[in-house]
Amino acid sequence: MRSRIPGEQIDLLKTVPLFSSCTHGERREIAQLGTPIFAEEGAYPTSNGQPGRELFLVLEGMAPCRARRREVNRFPAGTYFGERAHLHGGIRTADVIAETPMELVVFDAREFRSLLMTTPSIGMEMLAHLAERVTETDPQYSS
Repeated sequence: MRSRIPGEQIDLLKTVPLFSSCTHGERREIAQLGTPIFAEEGAYPTSNGQPGRELFLVLEGMAPCRARRREVNRFPAGTYFGERAHLHGGIRTADVIAETPMELVVFDAREFRSLLMTTPSIGMEMLAHLAERVTETDPQYSS
């Protein structure tokens, strides 16, 4: 089966905290999922109020995340976004805007579910990271 993510970028997956505990074989399986896309500078990979059906992995480029007119996060290569709306099946709560041209991998609902079912460590890592993001983004959740 041919990898959908270029071979040299499979190694990038091990630098992504979400996939850091995966074996090389698991990363190769992950690379067979997802669809590589390109976002031009100024593009909105996600927009506030839109349905959240995808998870985005940043291979190259940079994108700030804005919620309620303020920057709440930045997504450089090796990070991901879109998991919150995707996990709860809701709408996007922020805009992510390509600050530079970006190479992304998009995991649709079926692919994302496959990631979580076949590699449980990804789900555990994502839950921890999601809790961290919620706390940083919304002070009412800080303890």
